[in-house]
Amino acid sequence: MAVMRLGYAHVRVTDLAEAKDHYANTMGLYETLSEGNKVYYKAWDEWDHHSVVLEEGGVGLVKYGWKVQYSSDIDEIEKKAQTFGVTVERMSKGENPEIGDGIRFTTPSDHVFEIYHEATLIGTEVGTHNPDAFPRHLVGVGVPALDHSLITAEDPGMMDRFLSDVFGFYATERVQTSLDDDADIIATWMTNSIQIHQLAVLAGPQGKLHHFAFRLADWTEVGRAADLFSMDDVPIDIGPTRHGITRGQTVYFFDPSGNRNEVFSGGYLAYPDRPMHVWTPDALGKGVFYHARELNDAFTSVLT
Repeated sequence: MAVMRLGYAHVRVTDLAEAKDHYANTMGLYETLSEGNKVYYKAWDEWDHHSVVLEEGGVGLVKYGWKVQYSSDIDEIEKKAQTFGVTVERMSKGENPEIGDGIRFTTPSDHVFEIYHEATLIGTEVGTHNPDAFPRHLVGVGVPALDHSLITAEDPGMMDRFLSDVFGFYATERVQTSLDDDADIIATWMTNSIQIHQLAVLAGPQGKLHHFAFRLADWTEVGRAADLFSMDDVPIDIGPTRHGITRGQTVYFFDPSGNRNEVFSGGYLAYPDRPMHVWTPDALGKGVFYHARELNDAFTSVLT
């Protein structure tokens, strides 16, 4: 394994005070650093310094950080990215607070990825010595961790190949124009672990964010999150519902700046030898919203 997980999502927000209220008091993230126009957060079951960065001044994605298992993985990914035709630059320790040396490049989808191995270990509130199941005083939803993200690209097939060649990811599910071997890819869900997807790519404009998601344990927590969003006047986009694709349970909602968030639970375990699920456009409504079986146009057109 090279890439272990999505380490951080760095997004822009229009009003930092409103965003801090959402991510701290509704989502329950812990602030770990405030520096200039940026605030850094971690969730309660994450041990590294931060997983979400808010930067005041606009809306949408600034970059993702991907944490690798070994420092040598950085060099390997650099070579693979260059072989794919991507220009790679070196990133020095300290360019991101509490993050070590690494590399940075812009993907074929025009998203900025940073690859790193070192991050300052803060630890979790429950610790590692006979830990309790969760902290006693969680705030709001109390999300335990960042989970995955969905981006858009003009050529999701190109991103499928890029993530396969450079990250060693494999597709667990795809939406294709047909079931033929030479069909075009409309969307792809990719991972390199048993997590059902770490990054999904949907056909759309270059460089855009559809959503980034936080992990929850089960349906009960997803329903409770929806209740809390209503209490806090958080605009709910869709849900609670289930996906046909991934089988995950979900609520989509917006932060105060309009960035789409998700809370996600369930789904099946992914393995490289598990046959990939393939969906065709005529079944896309069922694939995205399993209960309603109708695709909301705004779901694929509202991006940041």
